[in-house]
Amino acid sequence: MPTLLLVRHGRSTANTEGLLAGWSPGVALDERGAAQAAALPGRLAELPLSEIVVSPLQRCQETIQPLLRARSGLAAHTDERIGECHYGDWTGRKLAELKDEPLMEVVQAHPSAAAFPGGESMRAMQTRAAEAVREWNARVERDHGPDAVYLMCSHGDIIKSLVADALGLHLDLFQRISVEPCSITAIRYTRLRPYLVRLGDTGDFASLVPREEPPADDAPVGGGAGAP
Repeated sequence: MPTLLLVRHGRSTANTEGLLAGWSPGVALDERGAAQAAALPGRLAELPLSEIVVSPLQRCQETIQPLLRARSGLAAHTDERIGECHYGDWTGRKLAELKDEPLMEVVQAHPSAAAFPGGESMRAMQTRAAEAVREWNARVERDHGPDAVYLMCSHGDIIKSLVADALGLHLDLFQRISVEPCSITAIRYTRLRPYLVRLGDTGDFASLVPREEPPADDAPVGGGAGAP
């Protein structure tokens, strides 16, 4: 079965403003995010990509444009199932305000029980994304063979949930996984089990440099802004 590259979108204006973007329209890459996207073709230059699948949201569509220009023979397939979690009434709110919501404790410690008001549950988010991957695995293998490599450009919580699925981790453990903006996660699927080959690889260790203010203990909902 194929190898899947999961690319989180580059840093967005919502990331830097501390907003939970969700499906808000008009959330674009910021200057750093655009630079991250521009570097993506070089990072993947040696890999033969058979298909590109992308979330319908603007920040993912912008992230993938430099790669599409570099790979003139490829077109992007938009798939809503790998779009961001539907955060409902939380959409567009500041993360600093949401941390005091009682539901946030559930999102952090027991996400399999978390359902966003007016939105979807985190279980539903993981299920739709995993179903999309399984369908694309079958399609890519059918059209390009079992050794094919393909790419999905998606969002932090989606990618974390897919990594948990690949590792056989309960969704309640997925907040222990971290993927930075424009990081690449690689999962090789086989008939019996998936293998996590790369996790959140940015080729940049700036996020490990000690900060004046230590990072929060809670996992950033939506994925966070990455290194400063």
